[in-house]
Amino acid sequence: MARRPHRRLRPRALLRHLHLWMGLTLGLLFALLGITGSALVFYPQIDALLHPELRMEAVGQAPGWASPVWDEALATVRARWPDKTGPWRFEVTGDPGPIPARYYAPPERADRLFAPMMVWLSPDGREVLRRDYWGDYAMTWVYDLHMQLLAEAAGKQIVGWSGVAMLVLLVSGLALWWPRGSWRKALAFKRDAVPLRRLRDLHKLAGLASLPLLLILVATGVLLALPVERDRLLAATLGPVAMPPVPPPGTAGASPISIARALEAAHHAVPDARLAWIETPGVDHCAFRIRVQVPGDPSRRFPHSYIHVDPRSGMVLAVRDIRRGSAAMKLNDWLHPLHDASIGGLAARVLAVGAGAVPLFLFITGLLHWRRRVRQRPR
Repeated sequence: MARRPHRRLRPRALLRHLHLWMGLTLGLLFALLGITGSALVFYPQIDALLHPELRMEAVGQAPGWASPVWDEALATVRARWPDKTGPWRFEVTGDPGPIPARYYAPPERADRLFAPMMVWLSPDGREVLRRDYWGDYAMTWVYDLHMQLLAEAAGKQIVGWSGVAMLVLLVSGLALWWPRGSWRKALAFKRDAVPLRRLRDLHKLAGLASLPLLLILVATGVLLALPVERDRLLAATLGPVAMPPVPPPGTAGASPISIARALEAAHHAVPDARLAWIETPGVDHCAFRIRVQVPGDPSRRFPHSYIHVDPRSGMVLAVRDIRRGSAAMKLNDWLHPLHDASIGGLAARVLAVGAGAVPLFLFITGLLHWRRRVRQRPR
């Protein structure tokens, strides 16, 4: 019996096969990352709703540069946990409510790559309202699932490189849709068509409508998940990523200065900055590290400008101002606010929540379309 000659697939057919099997194999992971990403857009607000002990009304203004609350808060956590002698970080939320604090690398969580102790203090800094560990409560568990599939460093690599494949999946879908004739027909939804065609139209239109936002979310997610590869790429194309190292603080001798004095020196160094985080020195005399948002910085919660203050003399050791950084540093500063859509206000965040649900819809419609095609093929 003569052997049937092998039929070579045309480029468009190859692209269709690539898109189909990448969608069927990566679709569920894409959907999982999308749904968890949607939940994380408002994760501080959702976490506050899940913990009634944090719902309290505070009188007066939120603590800022000149507030004595920060020294009260440090005294409270030092007294409550005397064994935690390392640096503490206090978040400046801008709201007159509970004060979030973090103690990184607690010894009781030494087996975890990232599991800081999370503490919430009363608005006056004198009372501990809540204590938890990162990953042990709902929203941080969702965060770890989204960022690293609960598998720490290995999971982060999987998320990053699968994100590269998801970019290929999105671009291949656009290439397959790109019309060779009428654009009107390419954008039409035929309600009276057979179910197979309606499924394809739903898949097509949902993908097109969400494509710009999905490309931004996936691309920034890849860069955040693969920091080493990202920094190498940026250094090779746009310039250095990191600022020069911070000089060591002065020798021990005098008593450590207060947070209020360190903030005064930092504010004087960069008077137009907004205070975002305060990191205190530990017993090894590390410097105060004051994290601030300068004008033009798109990242409100995690800005990339720092002021380092000597814990003994109160002198400013170094200032890292993103405005004086390289193009690579500035691009790095845009990744997080683009990925969580915080840069565009409430409207952009709502759109990001909707976009996070689209990969699940695309997977379901793509799977149903493929199954119907398989059933309709003649045996």
